[in-house]
Amino acid sequence: MAEAEGKAYTMNGGSGLYSYSKNSDFQREAIDAEREHINKAIAVELDIDIISSSNTFRIADLGCAAGPNTFLAVQNIIDAVEIKYQNQGKSSQCPEFHIFFNDHAANDFNPLFVSLPPKRRYFAAGVPGSFQDRLFPRAFLHFVHSSYSVQILSRVPKEVENKRSPAWNKGRIHYSNSTDEVVKAYTAQYAKDMENFLKHRAEEIVHGGLMAFIIPGRPDGRPHSEVFANKSCELLGSCLMDMANKGKISSEKVDSLNFPLYFASPQEVETAVRQNGCFSIEMMEIVPQEKPQLKAFTSSMRSGSENTIKKHFGEEILD
Repeated sequence: MAEAEGKAYTMNGGSGLYSYSKNSDFQREAIDAEREHINKAIAVELDIDIISSSNTFRIADLGCAAGPNTFLAVQNIIDAVEIKYQNQGKSSQCPEFHIFFNDHAANDFNPLFVSLPPKRRYFAAGVPGSFQDRLFPRAFLHFVHSSYSVQILSRVPKEVENKRSPAWNKGRIHYSNSTDEVVKAYTAQYAKDMENFLKHRAEEIVHGGLMAFIIPGRPDGRPHSEVFANKSCELLGSCLMDMANKGKISSEKVDSLNFPLYFASPQEVETAVRQNGCFSIEMMEIVPQEKPQLKAFTSSMRSGSENTIKKHFGEEILD
């Protein structure tokens, strides 16, 4: 969910063969793995007195894409809150739930709302806009969730696109395996985006509220070039350069394409939270995931990058 120079980085909408809704099993596995941590965080950390005045528990899923994973994520949160009320003998006082599904305005919200669970135990609303900006009234939300979204930058670093800059990323579409100047530009953009993200969430979340993120990243100390997600972008860039060398696309077009993705380490996340000063990290765990099968992997890559490739090079090279 990023926008640079008017271009939004969005997943494939609809329900076609390469839609995000049909190619996000890998992300769903992470949400399944997260459930235990959500239950524990709400059981231990959530003070239900913060919602007693309104009797409405408000949840936002930032970067919800086109579904269906967002439904699983918010249901896990709702289940955990209801269990907490039951364990405290207050089932009759359990609040109503209002869910806000957020993504960029260019996101295809239609399949999301068409596929809403028919027997859901919550009220649903869509909130279009970048989570790098304010989205909600002050002290409004009780729980903020985001899965596989915070790694998307608000824009490609300006230095990377400037031919006169030492950080110009010629011949590559990402910072993976690039020069130190390119990596530093991406790192600085990530730090700036996280500063904005946390600043706005601090205004929107009630005192005592919670946030939970699933962030694809890299272990502390691991070089960027050795991270699987980065290798994937590097591979895609290499394929595009091969096509340029064969005259199927222009090399200048490849030079001008950069993906606004940054895969942070736990230490970088901790630093961003500490510098913001409005939140504390109650738990953090690295959850290893098995690499997907080749066919599933390529379909997943296409569902996430097809819109960008199509806008930049045209539709004829997609297959």
